[in-house]
Order: sequence, then C-alpha cells, then structure tokens
Amino acid sequence: MVGILEAIFLGFIQGLTEWFPVSSSGHLALFQNLMGLEVPVLYDIYLHVGTLIVLFAFFWREIGDIFSDLIRLDFKSDNSKLAGFIVIGLAITSVIGFMFHDQFSSMFNNLLYVGIAFLFTGVILTLSGLVKRGYRKVNFLDSILIGLFQGISLIPGVSRSGATIGIGLFRGVDRVKVAKFSFLLSMPAILGASIVESFSMSQLAIPFLMENLSAVIFGVLASAITGYICLKWLMKLVESGKFHYFAYYAFAVGIVTIILSIV
Repeated sequence: MVGILEAIFLGFIQGLTEWFPVSSSGHLALFQNLMGLEVPVLYDIYLHVGTLIVLFAFFWREIGDIFSDLIRLDFKSDNSKLAGFIVIGLAITSVIGFMFHDQFSSMFNNLLYVGIAFLFTGVILTLSGLVKRGYRKVNFLDSILIGLFQGISLIPGVSRSGATIGIGLFRGVDRVKVAKFSFLLSMPAILGASIVESFSMSQLAIPFLMENLSAVIFGVLASAITGYICLKWLMKLVESGKFHYFAYYAFAVGIVTIILSIV
C-alpha cells in the first residue's frame, strides 16, 4: 500500500486530472508505475469517490432542478428531457463497461496502451477545436455518442471529460451545456462503477479500510479539495473556448509514456 505522503500525492493527481481532459486513470497508472507502487484498484475507487463528492457540491442546483421536475411529473421540461438523455448515455456506457471491463482493467499495467490512449485523447481534443462554436442543446443522438465516448474513456489514458465534452463540441453543442451534461452523466457512471467494483471486493473492503484508514482519508481529502478547484477552473476554460489547448499536453504525455514503455 502507500504512505500518507504518497496517498496525498495520488489524491492530488486524481483531483488535478479527473476534470481536465488528460485522463486521471492514465495518470494514476503512469505515476504508480513510475513510483513502483502496487496500489489495489480499491484505493483508486476511493480516490474517485473524493472527486465524485465534488460533483454533488458543484452541481447541486442542477441536480435539484432535475429531480424537482421529475417529482412534479413535468416530463416536457428541459430538465426532464436532460434526465432522459442522461439515462440513454448511461445505458450506452454501462453496456461498454460490462462487455469490456476485464480488457480495459488489464491495460492499467501496460504503459504502451496507456500512451496510445493519451494520443487518442489528443486527437479528440484537436478535432473539438476545429469547429465553430455551437449554441444548441444536447439532443438524442448527442446523448448516444457522448455515452459511447464515456464508455471508451474507461480505457486508462482516454480522458472522460476530453472524450465526452470533445465529441459534444465537435457536434456543435453549446460549450457550457455539453460540459454540464458531461459531468451530470459522469455522476451515476462513477457512482455505479464504484459500487460494482466495491461489491466485487466486499470481503477485502473492510480489512483494507482498517489497515489503511489514514491513507484513504488523506487521499480522498486531497482529491476532493484539488478536484473542486480544478473543476471551477475547467468550466471557465470551456466557456472561453480554450478546452482544446489540452491536446498539446495529451500528445506530449502520450509520446513520453510510449517511450517509457519501450526503454
């Protein structure tokens, strides 16, 4: 397992890279390999819970509006339509996650695959910056494609925000609307994946927590605090049209990761 300082560092990496379009899973895999750490998947799940808390804190008003309209059975409102699109996207993501879970998980220990995935993220970000700014809302086809790309982002190195927001921007969806949809869609996906993974390791969860409680607490706190700051920053970058600038970083880290995999 990891010590307190290593836990804080990994939490910082998770919070820094979860929202920026550079792949948190890819960076966790990269740094864990470079530091020679054998970190169980369960710990990565806890770090993702830290950033999941950030989403609830950041989008609580949007979440409340959606549930308010659903409770009033107002299925014609924009919020209810948005909820329907979230369900569609989540269904697509779930199918991909269920079918390819083992294959994607095995890529964590293969830096060559991670490097190639980083390059894929760079391509998506580059394409998103080639189109004119759109102003429309998310539609049915958008929800399918964004759900598809969220499923693909289970590959370490493929950024979830980069893939989902990037494809939305490429299709001409309004910057802020697609970013909010992307993060709202990620909430049930992250929560569901965390529950499934934790349940599959339920016999290890309690002993793991008892033995590594301090590392888990400090790691989650670091990921939550860093994640909140970075999410506010990212939303400003998306609105200003600078989201695709992260492509340069994705290409650079992809090339470095590939080189590290063959030396």
